[in-house]
Amino acid sequence: MSKYISVTKQSELISLRELSERIGSDPLLTQASTGNSSIKLEGVLWIKASGKWMADAVHEDIFIPLDLAEVRECVKQRGDPAELNARASIETAMHAVMPHRMVLHIHSVDAIAWAVRKDAPVQLKHRLDGLRWQWIPYVPSGLPLAREIEKALSACSDTNVLILGNHGLVIGGDDCAAVEDLLSQAQQRLALCPRQAYPIDYAALAEMAKGSPWILPDDNEIHVLGTDAISRAIFSAGFLYPCQLIFSTSSPPFRSVFCPAPKDQWESRYGVQQFLIIERCGVLVREAMTPAQRAMMSGLAQVIRRINSCAPIRYLTDEEIKNSSSIVPRYRKLVDAARYSVFSPDRNPTVAKNVVATRSGSLPSRVEQAGLQKNWPSPELTNT
Repeated sequence: MSKYISVTKQSELISLRELSERIGSDPLLTQASTGNSSIKLEGVLWIKASGKWMADAVHEDIFIPLDLAEVRECVKQRGDPAELNARASIETAMHAVMPHRMVLHIHSVDAIAWAVRKDAPVQLKHRLDGLRWQWIPYVPSGLPLAREIEKALSACSDTNVLILGNHGLVIGGDDCAAVEDLLSQAQQRLALCPRQAYPIDYAALAEMAKGSPWILPDDNEIHVLGTDAISRAIFSAGFLYPCQLIFSTSSPPFRSVFCPAPKDQWESRYGVQQFLIIERCGVLVREAMTPAQRAMMSGLAQVIRRINSCAPIRYLTDEEIKNSSSIVPRYRKLVDAARYSVFSPDRNPTVAKNVVATRSGSLPSRVEQAGLQKNWPSPELTNT
C-alpha cells in the first residue's frame, strides 16, 4: 500500500475498504461480485478488481491500483482501460471519467426496480427532487457507459447521483462519509415496499427434488418467482438487466412448471436449466448452481417484488442481450472464484441441511425455515 500512497492517505483507503464491506454485505445493495467502488489518491485510481466481492473488502485485497492519467488517456483515445490490466473492472472507464474522488456503483434492488421502467425519468423527477441527479439511458457497461456519463456531466458538472437505466445506481463524493450519506438519502427516496410473499409449498418442492439434480435454495426470497403470479409474469417476459444472464443458461420466456408433474417429463424437458419455477409452490435450483449465481437470482427476485403489476417495463432488447452475452463466460469464471458464502454447503450447516433434506425427502422444520426468511414489510407497491 505504501508503495503507491503516502501514510497520511492510507486511512482513506482503509475507509474505502470498510465502506465497501458494509455495502457489499447488504444483499439489497449488492449481490455477489456486482457493484464496484474506487478512490483517487495521488494520481492513482484504486478500484475494486473484477470478480471480487465487495463484502470481502476488509479481509481480502480486492482493490488494484491503476495510473489515473494513463486510464483517462486511454478513454480519451477511445480505448477501454479495463484492457490495461487483466484484473481491472469492466467499469474502470466510468470511475475514471467521474471527477469525484470517491465513486460507488451498486446494484440496489430499489434503484433497479425503478431503472427498468420506461417512465423512470418522469417518476423519479419528484422522488429525487433536491438531489443533483441525472438519468442515464441503458448502454452497455464499459467504455459506452463512460461516454454517456461524460456527456451527462458536461451538461451538468455538479451531478453526484446517477440512475443507470436497466443497470443500477452510481454515487460520487469527496470521501467515504459523503458518499455513504448521499447513498442513504437516495435509498430513502427510492425505497419501494415489496409485495407480500405467498406461502412456500416445501413438501411439494421436496418431493419434486427427491432423487433429482435440483435442491431447495437456501434463500427463501427466491421462491417468490414461483409463488407470486405477478412476479412469474414479470420474470417470464424477458431480461430486465445484464446480470440476469449470469445465472440463466436459457432465453426467456422462463416458463413455470406445474406441480405435481411426472418427474420423467420435467427432468427430460428441463434437464439443462439452472433452476425450475414451480407454479404456486416455489423454486428449485441445481445443486451445482454457484454461490454467485444464486445470490444474483435472489437479487432479481427482490427487484421483481418491487415492480408494480401495472408498471411499464423496459426489457433488454435482443441486440442488448447479445452484446452483454459476449462477456458473460469470462465474468462467470471470475465471480465463481472460491470465497466464503452463505450458499456454500461445506461452510454453512443450514445449506448442508437443505441439501440433505431434499435428497432424502425430509425437510427442516417450519421454525428452521422461518429462521432463514427476512421480515419484509407487507404493504403492496404504490400504484405509480
